[in-house]
Amino acid sequence: MTVYPPKTGNTGAAVIVFPGGGYQILAMDLEGTEVCDWLTARGITCVLLKYRVPGSSKFPKSGAYPQAPQALDDAQRTISLTRRHAAEWHIDPRKIGVIGFSAGGHLVAATSVHFDKRIYPRMDATDDVSCRPDFAIAIYPGHLSSRENSLALQQDVKSHLSRQTPPTFLLQNEDDDVDGVQQVLAYYAGLKQAGVPVEMHLYAQGGHAFGLRRTKLPVTAWPELVEKWMLTIGVLHQQ
Repeated sequence: MTVYPPKTGNTGAAVIVFPGGGYQILAMDLEGTEVCDWLTARGITCVLLKYRVPGSSKFPKSGAYPQAPQALDDAQRTISLTRRHAAEWHIDPRKIGVIGFSAGGHLVAATSVHFDKRIYPRMDATDDVSCRPDFAIAIYPGHLSSRENSLALQQDVKSHLSRQTPPTFLLQNEDDDVDGVQQVLAYYAGLKQAGVPVEMHLYAQGGHAFGLRRTKLPVTAWPELVEKWMLTIGVLHQQ
């Protein structure tokens, strides 16, 4: 984990960044450092997580949790470490969120529902600190529907959704041919059924894995939508 302090007036908010890569690789620039550049310029502390990818040669058992636990192990631990160091890093421990892209978007959902119990044995006092995100942002998430072209939510996520799942922002393009719009629709429906505050934006065009790199398409303005949403949930305040 790499901590990036705010470049301008500190808002007290922090965001842990989960890059995508299909649980095979990590897009550390497109969906990592470039995201930190955006958020730190808005007064938000960023923690960029280089989580273990289960599909790598070192961890040959591929797939998302629960088939492979390594990424969620790392995400839970990182949220607790960030909260434990909140005073040192000038963070409000009640304003620690997560943002993820593609597979990292699935990791956002996993951390949003798996926070009442560690999926790994306690290591030290850090694991006594809550690993629940205070807010969650999933950008073109994957691995959320139970099967291809289905709107049924993946069972591990569905069975752990509750009103304690944090407020969530979802973004997806209808022409995404990698994960498909059914992923985000399945999760949106599950969040609504659980009574979780959720905001979703669907765009006709834009594909997959675009990050923050500007295009001529309307979806390219999504960072501004996230900033406005963080204002509405009280993470940021109008200056």
